Amino acid sequence: MDLDTALEDSKIAIHCFFNNKFDEAQNILQPWVGTSMYHTMGTAIFQFLEAVLTFDQTSIQKASASLKTSIRLCNVYRKKTTLTQTLGNMMKKPNYDSYTPDELHAELCFAEALLLKALLTFIEDETLVSFLRAGIKIRSCYNSYKECNHILNSRTWTEEQKPYKTHFESGVRLGIGAFNLMISLLPSKVIKLLEFIGFSGSKQQGLAELDACYQLPTGLRHVLCVITLLTYNLVVVYVFSQEDGDLEFCDAALRQQLALYPNGAWFLYFKGRLEFMKGNIDEAVKWYTASVESQSSWRQFHHICYWELCWANSVAMDWKRAEVYAVKLAEESKWSRTIYNYQRACIMLMRGYNGLSRDDLNTVNQLMLDVPKYKQRIAGKSLPMEKFSVRKAQRYFSQKNRLFLPTIELLYLWNLFSVFGKKKSLSGNLYKLIDKNARDLEKNPGQYGTEYEYDNKALCQLLKGTCLRVMDSPLQAEECLKSVIAMEKKIKEDRYLVPYAHVELAFLHKSKGQLEKAAWYLDSAKKNYTGYSLETRLHFQIHCAWSALNDSNTNSADNCSA
Repeated sequence: MDLDTALEDSKIAIHCFFNNKFDEAQNILQPWVGTSMYHTMGTAIFQFLEAVLTFDQTSIQKASASLKTSIRLCNVYRKKTTLTQTLGNMMKKPNYDSYTPDELHAELCFAEALLLKALLTFIEDETLVSFLRAGIKIRSCYNSYKECNHILNSRTWTEEQKPYKTHFESGVRLGIGAFNLMISLLPSKVIKLLEFIGFSGSKQQGLAELDACYQLPTGLRHVLCVITLLTYNLVVVYVFSQEDGDLEFCDAALRQQLALYPNGAWFLYFKGRLEFMKGNIDEAVKWYTASVESQSSWRQFHHICYWELCWANSVAMDWKRAEVYAVKLAEESKWSRTIYNYQRACIMLMRGYNGLSRDDLNTVNQLMLDVPKYKQRIAGKSLPMEKFSVRKAQRYFSQKNRLFLPTIELLYLWNLFSVFGKKKSLSGNLYKLIDKNARDLEKNPGQYGTEYEYDNKALCQLLKGTCLRVMDSPLQAEECLKSVIAMEKKIKEDRYLVPYAHVELAFLHKSKGQLEKAAWYLDSAKKNYTGYSLETRLHFQIHCAWSALNDSNTNSADNCSA
């Protein structure tokens, strides 16, 4: 198998894969697994995706074995260096012009296989040792990408090597860009530690590298670059920050990709996510449903769409429809039955006690009892959202089988209040619901018992204040959020509410252009509070908010200079 044919076969396999022709893609690659780098690597990537989507132990082991085969094969093709050459390279720059096209692509495939193997290690074995092993592999992978970048920039590329260069460059820019972007999102303490051991991450450089890869449409990894950028702009940005992703880019990229892959499950999903982030709930539901119906081979991909459909219908306050997808997740997905059971119970409770039959109430009680049974431990630690779900399930029984607006609390914690802010009808309905329950709580605080009276009141004010913030009612929002802070010493268990209120106040002041006040609240949330639920999640938001503040300060300074 020569390199030209391998690259051409890989392009055809990718086209089949993203058009949901999974078996055809595998049939193209399978005959050459173990002898051709790209055929072996392509098969490993498909198996990796299946392992990540299913969390099935057999799939994980298959993917791991396939990636090991890829790494071994890449080592066969990589340039051999003697001890004398290695010592010489330490004194002077290697002669990258002497690398053959096969040796160049072996370096790139080696880096990609190492990265996927490292990521798989996180779910392959849930011990601290496996995490350390994954860290070492990621460092090796990072160094391999840096070496590939040196090759790209130092080598003299001839005219006849241009096709090889395009494929090589798209892979290098994708890897370097994704690494920079991923590291830049981590909290500052983690970044300092990573920089100490040789990592570095710049959001600007990451996006610039990914854009350069995107500008190489004939590159083999172009479609993977598109998926990376869509994931960043439509998922990562909205989970970790209050900023908007580049929706204009996403719109253009999706038009292009859906023209190439009209029935592609991945791009139908991203189209749904784009509409969801714009607040177009009916359109989002339509595209998510189209993604589910587009293929039945990878049922695990359906679960990603079910998750989105569950929350899209929750934003629309169609609780019965949201419950349909919550049930599917709880019964079919292996990702986290603790979270799925809790969210299903919460969605059922949103129908109100008068809207639930005796059987429904028995189902809710059983779901809440089951929540702790499936709690997972990774590297000896529980997942933060699972711990939160377990605590809230226990609270349910302590509060006379009641919780205060539990699904709205989850929508807040999954950072979906920004979607309500996109449409007046959505935010108006949310405010009416919160205000009605706030008045009920004021009239009859004993309905939840008295033990957690101020926890419920503080949660009510946080939800109400955040809703008012996205509705652009800053004075009322500020009053609600400050009342949460005033209740700090009376809150018994939900101590997360106070630092989260600080961060909401920071967002509020930033939107009014009061950057110093915003910085003060961010600093206070970070320095004065620790040991509360979902602390790491808030630290990610604080880090992203600091970055946005620094960008705002830079822009202000530039405008003053101008």
